[in-house]
Amino acid sequence: MWTIIEQIFPYAIAFTIPLLITALGGLFSERSGVVNIGLEGLMVIGAFSSALTVHYLNDKWASHTMVLWAGLFAAIVAGILFAALHAFASINLSANQIISGTAINLIATALTIFLARNMTGSGNIRVSGFSPKTIHGVADIPVIGPLFFTKTYPTTWFILIILFASTFILYKMKFGLRLRSCGEFPQAAEAAGINVRRIRYAGVLISGAFAGLGGAIIILTYAGEFTGTVSGLGFLALASLIFGQWRPLGILAATFFFGFASTIANVSQVIPELSVIPPILLKIFPYVVTLIALVVFSKSSQAPKAVGEPFDSAKR
Repeated sequence: MWTIIEQIFPYAIAFTIPLLITALGGLFSERSGVVNIGLEGLMVIGAFSSALTVHYLNDKWASHTMVLWAGLFAAIVAGILFAALHAFASINLSANQIISGTAINLIATALTIFLARNMTGSGNIRVSGFSPKTIHGVADIPVIGPLFFTKTYPTTWFILIILFASTFILYKMKFGLRLRSCGEFPQAAEAAGINVRRIRYAGVLISGAFAGLGGAIIILTYAGEFTGTVSGLGFLALASLIFGQWRPLGILAATFFFGFASTIANVSQVIPELSVIPPILLKIFPYVVTLIALVVFSKSSQAPKAVGEPFDSAKR
């Protein structure tokens, strides 16, 4: 049993990281008071932008590592630009946030497939991403070493730094306090001198940056090819946000659970002990658990009180 865990654990972490950063993006948006169900589309935009950037820069830059980081940066910029559309519709136009997010999902998928087909002819963009490496020295630590420090990607540590920085910002810094107040009592926040619309813009744009980064990490770690979809991981990130009760460390636990469950489904046929289980059961397991978790936690969820409500400064 321990051997099986050692085999699949590095893959589970690799699968968890894009879910984690995307769910963190959703956290910033919803804590500010704006629902962002466009995370799926923002991930697709990030995946496309990173794949395209790496595809074109590989022949022009000598350092492949720098090309990959440039791909991540391009995904962040693209995510911010598309999230700005959602922010403008939701905040300036007071549009229905669910419809606006759905529009982002539809536009992102259609636009990226159209561009990819016109640029490559096939619609798919293959890239060579980061290589997993073992961190020598710490990898020899009993139990922990083989699980956390073998076959690890540099993006894993980068995202974990963002996780702890986000926790500090949300709970220890002035910006985090203002962000959370805009999601709970926006009228009171405005009365205290906070520019609610500006803070909500910041929350939505951060969600775009993080979701775009999540899509790029998928392509530049375990996928290696843009195909026009991220297989519903944006919606799984939303479920993780709810499952984690809108808290960074709760989201970490939720995304790791879903990541581990999805990894088992993906590698089940190459592990003899798991191959006896019908593959379809393992593949639907993460999504069934997601539905159950949403039903169980829906009544006790601690969502921001003003999330999804357009801000009206005249309302008291």
